[in-house]
Amino acid sequence: MSDTERVAHAATPLSKLIHTVDPARLSDPTPCAEFDIRALLNHLLFWGPSLVGAARKEAVTPPAAAESDIDLTAGDWAAALDAHLDALTTAWTDPAAWRGVTHMGGPTELPAPLVGGMVVGELIVHGWDLARAVGATPHWDDDLLRATYDETAATAEQGRQMGIYGPEVPVDGTAPLLDRILGLTGRDPSWP
Repeated sequence: MSDTERVAHAATPLSKLIHTVDPARLSDPTPCAEFDIRALLNHLLFWGPSLVGAARKEAVTPPAAAESDIDLTAGDWAAALDAHLDALTTAWTDPAAWRGVTHMGGPTELPAPLVGGMVVGELIVHGWDLARAVGATPHWDDDLLRATYDETAATAEQGRQMGIYGPEVPVDGTAPLLDRILGLTGRDPSWP
């Protein structure tokens, strides 16, 4: 799978899940301890413009409002997330998105392939968070999961130091790739 296909493949299960979320369940917990479903959806919408901007080599600063200030009841959040995933997928299918350096929500330049890999990881991990919260089982292909595991393993300690990941959850080295990715990010793959 080429880099230009990775975001689209990572986004597909999340895109399918968006319309299965019952608005009455927005306060239900997710495997990410700091997010209920509402907060998880807010997180995706809040950071969406920065992730699209990163593909376009545009430094997009997140809004001054907090993630929690997004009002999911004020509009069609499913349509907003659909539009975000479409824009994200389109932006990262451009081969130029994966070359050189870019920014992700701040002034620091980062290698574009690193940022692209972070976007893929964000979609997979938060897609799994949402799926588990609504009782679904998402699926990503092994090539995508292998690349994501390798990238996550290489940056997991830095992610923990930055507060992006929680403490590693031990997962057997023979467990499925998705479970090993989740463990690296501080999630328990057997979360109910």
